[in-house]
Amino acid sequence: MAILALDQGTSGSKAIVVDEDGIHAVVENPIHPQYLPGGAVEQDPIELYRSVVEAGTEAVAKAGKPIEGVSLANQGETILAWDPETGEPLTQCIVWQDRRSEVVVERLREHAEEIHQRTGLVLDSYFTAPKMVWLRENCTREGVVTTTDTWMLHRLTGEFVTDVSTASRSLLFNVDDVAWDPRLIEIFGLQDERLPRAVACDEIVGMTTVFGGEIPVGGLIVDQQAALFAERCLERGQAKCTYGTGAFILVNMGDSAPRFDNGLTTSVAWQLRGRTTYCSDGQVYTAASAVRWMQEMGIVEGAAEMDQIAAPDPGGVICAPSFAGLAAPWWKPDAGAFIAGMKLATGKPEIVRAVLDGIACQIAELSDLTREELGAPLTRLRVDGGLTKSVTLMQSQADMLQAPIETYPSAHATALGTAACMRLALDPELAVEDGPYEWEAEASYEPRRTAADVTVYRTAWRNAVDATLEI
Repeated sequence: MAILALDQGTSGSKAIVVDEDGIHAVVENPIHPQYLPGGAVEQDPIELYRSVVEAGTEAVAKAGKPIEGVSLANQGETILAWDPETGEPLTQCIVWQDRRSEVVVERLREHAEEIHQRTGLVLDSYFTAPKMVWLRENCTREGVVTTTDTWMLHRLTGEFVTDVSTASRSLLFNVDDVAWDPRLIEIFGLQDERLPRAVACDEIVGMTTVFGGEIPVGGLIVDQQAALFAERCLERGQAKCTYGTGAFILVNMGDSAPRFDNGLTTSVAWQLRGRTTYCSDGQVYTAASAVRWMQEMGIVEGAAEMDQIAAPDPGGVICAPSFAGLAAPWWKPDAGAFIAGMKLATGKPEIVRAVLDGIACQIAELSDLTREELGAPLTRLRVDGGLTKSVTLMQSQADMLQAPIETYPSAHATALGTAACMRLALDPELAVEDGPYEWEAEASYEPRRTAADVTVYRTAWRNAVDATLEI
């Protein structure tokens, strides 16, 4: 079955056409987030929607195959207000990175523990509900406020839906009941909001004619969970990390939603064949965006140059590339990036190495937070995203984790994950294990540094982060 899989991301929209024989077309269209003063990050909704439709239309034409289904993966926490009668946007998209709703978070701080117990998340402006409140208080009271997937799906099908994995990122969704939670809605003062129907990830939600003919639409899932599914992390304790604009490590937690007291969050991974699977979710807000900073500063000409220039070791330099703040375990949105330990002999090679080691250290910290729940450290990590092409970063990640790294052989994990969900939607006879396409690692990395050496480095790195947070 040929599926048009749409992956709508932070810096671009991707469309692939895939069937059992492989990928037949790939089209990517950039979009341009605006990084504004005061922690604001916005996208033009019309540019966003056009990027999806134009990529999908071109991919279908390139593939030259009849399309049996359309699936969609989305950014997760990016929202906008729009008119449900016309589908026209009423505001810009408020991107997941946007920090303006911190004022809402502080106002509701007394409810943080109750919110955590009901959602598995932490009260932070990264998630959807604080952004919804901020938008209502500062932009418009008109229309509906939803995540971007609901708006796009309405324009494609006329339906008013989201999926349970996206809903679980909202702070309005009870993670155990897998349903909107009236108490949470009351806490945020959003009782008057119309919320979309939350559907399973293997559900067909409607039909679209946008891409030619009448085609069913389904296989809905949030982007990071889509990658977790594509990489066949189907059992408790299996983990993946995606290195994109940010880096996101998800660990399958099985059939129950643990509550972490160390800052890690729990979400719905997917709901398939009537069964809900959960995952822990750790975020590094700046990964590829830290590389972009190095480009803008003239430290590297591009990501491809990093392996050529990076020093064998950082020469005492320590970096936390937290340009957009720190998530778990710190949850310090106002934290800045830093480079410490530089000497007169420090050059670009040491800085590049320290930035890459800093990304790897953050992922290792997040991995450690799952150890008590799982009863053991991660035994391996599957990885995808553009930065997995950096041998230096991947080797550093294997070292910091003291575990093997397996790179996904495709640059399209998220799109393949949503396509796998759509396969299940179209064929009720398939089991969950039959959804994701089989794959073999493109490259593998084993730890080279000793555990003792890594412990010394990570301790120094963590101490530097903690010291900086006290400033």
